[in-house]
Amino acid sequence: MKVLVATEKPFSAQAVQGIKAKIEDAGLEFALLEKYTDKNELYNAMADAEGLIVRSDIIDSAAIAAAPKLKIIVRAGAGYDNIDLEAAKKRGIVVENTPGQNSLAVAELVIGMAILAARNNFNGTTGFEISGKRLGLQAFGQVSRNVARLAKGFGMTVSALDPFCSPEAIAEAGVENKQSLQDLYGNSDILSIHIPATPQTIGSIGYDLISLLPKGAVLINTARKEVIDEDGLEKVLQERPDLKYFADVKPKNAETLEEKFAGRVFFTPKKAGAQTKEANLKAGLAAADQTVDFLCRGVENFRVNR
Repeated sequence: MKVLVATEKPFSAQAVQGIKAKIEDAGLEFALLEKYTDKNELYNAMADAEGLIVRSDIIDSAAIAAAPKLKIIVRAGAGYDNIDLEAAKKRGIVVENTPGQNSLAVAELVIGMAILAARNNFNGTTGFEISGKRLGLQAFGQVSRNVARLAKGFGMTVSALDPFCSPEAIAEAGVENKQSLQDLYGNSDILSIHIPATPQTIGSIGYDLISLLPKGAVLINTARKEVIDEDGLEKVLQERPDLKYFADVKPKNAETLEEKFAGRVFFTPKKAGAQTKEANLKAGLAAADQTVDFLCRGVENFRVNR
């Protein structure tokens, strides 16, 4: 059985070596496609693959149709909205993610962005300290838990809202459980977004919600650009010169925002949340383990398209 690692944005060399070793040690064939620029390269490489490991690569219905032997797709990372779950399910293909493997790397980026924003992009002007400030977390998954832990080390007070997380779990982490988005946004000096892009969340963070942020607040998004109503964001930034928006997911109107609100918006050139050698290695090895577990033993503990 052939396992293809297809990554437009490659794993580190160490991660590739580790993935290759795990796959071949299990008696499976390893194949690698990196830095491809044409979808047809991907389709051709997938043609005889039974296992597929990807990062942020788009695996849509056309890609799935190009792989008649495919049995499992593993996304090396937590988010999986780059994979057409329904198309995979119709074909009986298992889709898995690797939750938690990138969470510390993303959490450290959140704290880094908070400090960058607080210090005015290190432009020499007077900024503020994040110690003593109120941090709000929209969702309380693996990344948010790490953000909370790091933030408390900086002396921040932390609150969160997550309807899918028990109040007891939030309290056990030493975090205040907010009852509404309005309460969370209205009482956060720094608000960090960690929700997935779903039909319910796409475009859900817009003018009305962002306007609730206190004076001088910073909105940080390391999740998905689709959850932001970009027109609403632009409008509130126009009306509120005290607010900042820093993101690891560049919006469609990034150039307009950067031109109109220089110094108050910041976007990483390329998604950087998981771009550490440690996260790269952990996610890649976890993806390899899960692929082997399924193809050799039928284990599907991390399946996301049941």
